[in-house]
Amino acid sequence: MAAFYNQASLTYAGGTVFSNVATGEIIDTLTASKTAVDPFYTSGDGLTYVINIVNSGNTPVNGLTVTDDLGAYEYGGQTLVPLEYNENSLKYFADGVLQATQTVTSADTLTVSGINVPANGSAALVYTARVTEYADPGQSGVITNTAVITGYASPLTVTAAVNAGSGAELEMQKSVSPSAVPANGQLTYTFTILNHGTAEAAATENIVLNDTFDPLLSGLSVTFNGNEWTSPENYAYDETTGVFSTVAGNITVPAATYVRDPATGAWTAVPGTAVLTVSGNI
Repeated sequence: MAAFYNQASLTYAGGTVFSNVATGEIIDTLTASKTAVDPFYTSGDGLTYVINIVNSGNTPVNGLTVTDDLGAYEYGGQTLVPLEYNENSLKYFADGVLQATQTVTSADTLTVSGINVPANGSAALVYTARVTEYADPGQSGVITNTAVITGYASPLTVTAAVNAGSGAELEMQKSVSPSAVPANGQLTYTFTILNHGTAEAAATENIVLNDTFDPLLSGLSVTFNGNEWTSPENYAYDETTGVFSTVAGNITVPAATYVRDPATGAWTAVPGTAVLTVSGNI
């Protein structure tokens, strides 16, 4: 909204007089907002954004252009972009009705042109973008991206911020050695647990690993991070069914660590790791 001021003068034989100052205000009929659907991000995630444009006027507003900076920021004398637009993900709605996809260009910025907003109506742009290696994955990380809407009386600027995810994010891999074992031979299962998150998976997470061994194992030997485990303190195993389970709270996995390349500004995550091994005779 913008205020305006106006004063008139009156000239006559006796001199000049001035009126009072009349004050008015121009009310924008076009407003906009931007929303990030996802509350948190991790590297490689796809984030969904919604830009809403509302026209409270009695005439349509046509030919708008939306330019999103995809969170670009300066680092070491270069511009880094923590988001990459997912090609063909854009959906354009007018008064809730899906429209033909408008012209989209995407390099370091996302630009959408030809947006029309009906009278007393609204338009919405919905699109996704992938989190790149230039987004800080640590607990203090945040992606703040700004979109500017032009083609109207004055540009409209809208911003959305998404914080890096917090907490543990676990993955498990299992291997067996040897892959070919003779009857009555010994084999070892190795469970590698990876934590891609920013926080340790602590005992309070009550992690439990379950497995059913087939073929059955006997004479079990179990280690966690190289330390010998005993039953029933750390695990339970039934030799008649092959059911194996760890006791809740015994497995912990350290948080991931993050390293930044000082030259490129790219982040690399090194997941925290814990290893459980189970050996026995078949």
